[in-house]
Amino acid sequence: MNKRYLTITLRPDWKSALRDAAKASTQPVYQGEVLNFESPAQFFGQLTEKRWELVRMAQGKTPMAIRELARLVGRDVRRVHEDVGVLAQLGLLERTEEAGVVCPYESVHIDMHLQAA
Repeated sequence: MNKRYLTITLRPDWKSALRDAAKASTQPVYQGEVLNFESPAQFFGQLTEKRWELVRMAQGKTPMAIRELARLVGRDVRRVHEDVGVLAQLGLLERTEEAGVVCPYESVHIDMHLQAA
């Protein structure tokens, strides 16, 4: 399988971000994948410290059960299950057929530029 990577961006103009992603998808060489947030509040509301910990723990590993992931991070299985649901919706984790989860990305890059209005 080819190595995948993700770039997380912060661009209020979601339409131009979508256009750029569409252009990249037509290239003959894999350009990576993009996850865009419209605001810092949206980014930090979705990607909390505990959720990042789950991504980091799953990254580079074989698929694992949610119970195993919860044990590795020392958290309640129910809360980890909820966080995995959010991360799966965002595409940072993927569910497997065996009821496990995996982080499909070899690398994740966060590209944010904040400037005064």
